[in-house]
Amino acid sequence: TLMKIQRSQEDFLEAILVLSLSGQPVHSVDIAEHLDYSKPSVSRAVAQLVQKGLVTMEDDKSLMLTQEGKMQADTVYEKHVFFTQMLLQAGVEEKVAAEDACKIEHAISEEAFSKIKTAYAKNHGNK
Repeated sequence: TLMKIQRSQEDFLEAILVLSLSGQPVHSVDIAEHLDYSKPSVSRAVAQLVQKGLVTMEDDKSLMLTQEGKMQADTVYEKHVFFTQMLLQAGVEEKVAAEDACKIEHAISEEAFSKIKTAYAKNHGNK
């Protein structure tokens, strides 16, 4: 099971994951731009994530997810993608779908998400 972390910390981990998909090193300034947060609040959050062992700061000041951090980020991101797709298929406008998915991803329990995913796959013929 994953350690309990704050919603904003989940957002930061997810941002590092998403930004790292480009293959470029991720820095605090990139997260600030991505999430539209101030640099000082990103620096504070990053320090907390480093302290919790979820993120490491490399010599070049780039941020890397630890194994635990990556698991946390993957969990949040999977929910985000799932709910965004579900809302888009239901006809919700893209910007609203992404914003609502972001709210749902933090609010839903692992158990409920697992059951919704299974039921959705069953009803849509996926595995």
